[in-house]
Amino acid sequence: MGRNDTYVERHLQQGKHIMKKAKILIIDDDLDTQDLISSFFRVRNYELAIYGDASKALDDLTQSKVSCDVVITDLMLPGLSGIEFTQKMKLAGNSVPIILITANKKVEVAVEAIAAGAYDFVVKPLHFPQLLVSVERALYLNKIKEENVTLKTVVQLQAGQTSIEGVVGKSQGLRNALDLARRVSKSTANILITGESGTGKEVIAKAIHAMGPRKKEPFIAINCSAIPENLLESELFGHAKGSFTGAAEKRRGLFEEAEGGTLFLDEIGDMSLPLQAKLLRVLQDKKIKRVGENQYKAIDVRILSATHKNLKQEIVDKNFREDLFFRLNVIPIHIPPLRERKDDILPLSEFFIRKFSAVNGTSIKQLSKEALDYLMNNKWPGNVRELENTIERAVVLSATNVIQYDDIVSLIQNNTEDLDKSQFQFPPLSDSKILTMDELVNKYVQHILKLNHGVKEKTAKDLKIDRKTLYRRLRDIDNNSSSSVLM
Repeated sequence: MGRNDTYVERHLQQGKHIMKKAKILIIDDDLDTQDLISSFFRVRNYELAIYGDASKALDDLTQSKVSCDVVITDLMLPGLSGIEFTQKMKLAGNSVPIILITANKKVEVAVEAIAAGAYDFVVKPLHFPQLLVSVERALYLNKIKEENVTLKTVVQLQAGQTSIEGVVGKSQGLRNALDLARRVSKSTANILITGESGTGKEVIAKAIHAMGPRKKEPFIAINCSAIPENLLESELFGHAKGSFTGAAEKRRGLFEEAEGGTLFLDEIGDMSLPLQAKLLRVLQDKKIKRVGENQYKAIDVRILSATHKNLKQEIVDKNFREDLFFRLNVIPIHIPPLRERKDDILPLSEFFIRKFSAVNGTSIKQLSKEALDYLMNNKWPGNVRELENTIERAVVLSATNVIQYDDIVSLIQNNTEDLDKSQFQFPPLSDSKILTMDELVNKYVQHILKLNHGVKEKTAKDLKIDRKTLYRRLRDIDNNSSSSVLM
């Protein structure tokens, strides 16, 4: 046994608890052999699908009428042989491990079987402990391959090197958005991606960039609501030395950093009107001017933008420029909320389970039926981001290798609990200083932020204010942090 086999054997015992109950597809025209193999694995809690005809099994597998985790097939079968079955499976792109069994002990036969794509070759009379090890080893190594694919996707997503194939989901609403993204990725047109917070707008933007002609150039993203208004202009356009307090050095802006590539303006709806006017001029003239300088510089940058707001209503409310909207909204792409994409919940959950199990070095976990039913019926106001956070915490904190209903429900309830106003203690009206209305508001904002464990997005939503207003309020609180009333 080689070093790799020894490694696998050493981990098989610990690997047993990380695998879900597997399904084995057995192909053998001998009824006694069928019965022996199926009886051995059935008492070990494996699911079974039994065929006497390899052609029928091949048709059902390739047409997705049946699925399995491993195939055990006899070599000598009427019609389609085990080797021919293996070859056709590989040609069809099916990577399920195949274990061939035969009474022929010739080395040449074993070599032919492995060359055809079989995972292993077991000689009759069957030694069932050996067959069990072969099956469990195939399942374990197949799971490792899945983890590697998942980790590669995770790394690509985190590095901004994703493609449309890196987007997880199968709902019709998501497919429509992805199809449009794929078709417009080769163009230079400005794209506006809309959808609620947490639906994956930045992931789609990265995918558009990765599939386009600028994929080898930078992809730069900025959240327009996360940066104070007086600093956002400098972040975008850069500044000259001494142009404002704290500008100790000359600095390039994000437009220059994204030269030749893509600049993604997230939450564009939160940009101030004066800065909107400057952005419009950049889109029209393809030139920028650093803060504190008079010279203009030509730029070559594709603009992708996103917002969770209804910009048409923002235009009516005089909060967003109509001319800028038309410049940005050349091609609109809408990402539906997760509550309208129920078909995406299971594949997303499975992806996040594999991702966080691999990243945290924990046992591979799965969802119980009750936990999955709860996830499927939850409204997910935070969309994919909320689902991801929920799965991550469940993977890390679950006491077993299966995420249970109680694990998920307790996490979601802790996250979405109604704000209990009785928890907020108003300062007593005594001889102490009476708070001004502004000070009282600041104290309440801090209270809600604490309840939400510092999550600003949820705090803004609970307070029914936009994030820009919350950031401004928190900045004012920080500037006056010496006041005892804010402690």
